Amino acid sequence: MPLRLQPITRDEHVAFVASRPSASHMQVPSWGGVKPDWRAESLGWFDEGQGGRLVGAGLVLYRPIPKLKRYLAYLPEGPLIDWHAPGLCERWLAPMLAHLKQQGAFSVRMGPPVVVRRWSADAVKAAIADPAVRRLRDAEATSYEPCAVDLADRLRRAGWRQTEPGGEEGFAAGQPRYVFQIPFAGRSLDDIHRGLNQQWRRNIKKAEKAGVKVVRGGYDDLPAFYDLYTETAERDRFLPRPLPYFQRMRTALTAEYPDRMRLYLAHHDGDVLAAATMLTVGEHVWYSYGASTGRKREVQPGNAMQWRMMCDAHELGAAVYDLRGITDTLEESNHLIGLLRFKVGTGGEAVEYLGEWDFPVNRLLHKALDMYMSRR
Repeated sequence: MPLRLQPITRDEHVAFVASRPSASHMQVPSWGGVKPDWRAESLGWFDEGQGGRLVGAGLVLYRPIPKLKRYLAYLPEGPLIDWHAPGLCERWLAPMLAHLKQQGAFSVRMGPPVVVRRWSADAVKAAIADPAVRRLRDAEATSYEPCAVDLADRLRRAGWRQTEPGGEEGFAAGQPRYVFQIPFAGRSLDDIHRGLNQQWRRNIKKAEKAGVKVVRGGYDDLPAFYDLYTETAERDRFLPRPLPYFQRMRTALTAEYPDRMRLYLAHHDGDVLAAATMLTVGEHVWYSYGASTGRKREVQPGNAMQWRMMCDAHELGAAVYDLRGITDTLEESNHLIGLLRFKVGTGGEAVEYLGEWDFPVNRLLHKALDMYMSRR
């Protein structure tokens, strides 16, 4: 039997997320408050065979198309369901598509939070050093998840289309398919510190000797973060989000759960040299947005700030510390290769997710959207 799907309350959604060890920060109901241009809806899957128990949840964001009462329905890094369940497409996804079509969706995009491959830090370093390996996806992985390949085949047969995997382009087109994570589960803080490479440990000690102080900030410190963020955007060549975006994020996420979003700032002799936001859902902690100035780099504020955030994440009981997106392009000419090396120095692992998938409910409108996005 198909599962019963219907809208659920915010409280039901929050309680379901809290019952799971991990969920994306973009699949909690408060994320809808961060995106005012999108209409948000919480959906729940109920299993009548288990007495009508709630067995899955998802946050849908509806983006209206100008002059048409039609929507792009987006479930970023979701929904939160059993992705390897028998009859996934028929029992879980078909009711979702029927509901979204009824709501006026002409196209649906989702991001199954399913891991495909992992590369150890040593494997990534070897790939960067090998001139024959131009992309991470071409490097030999340390481990594979065979169930992910089966899932991809099932989605294709059901009419879903996988979006192109992003290298640096993926930072702008949806959520990153390749990320860098540090496993924390079962490891002490000393274990994690020993896992850092020599340069990282040296820089943390150098920052401490230089007097760098890392503190937690509040809402009123967001402008200081934003000044560094816009400087970072110009240096690293990306389009910055406006300050109100971060103010909305802080207000919405912390109203749902006080520790959902934290702000950290690295000070040295009265100057704020680096700042970052940290997000927490269950046992998963993300380094979300980072910013720094080009001044006083020799005192290593970035390493000091990250280490403080790792320590706090460990204290919160994190199983994973997630450094988010990395480039798939390993060529030296790539301006993001330095950021990749910085993350590799933590001793974690590169992780490839299944990526984002589209279902064209109305093929004509879906194709028109594709053409519009490609021109942008």
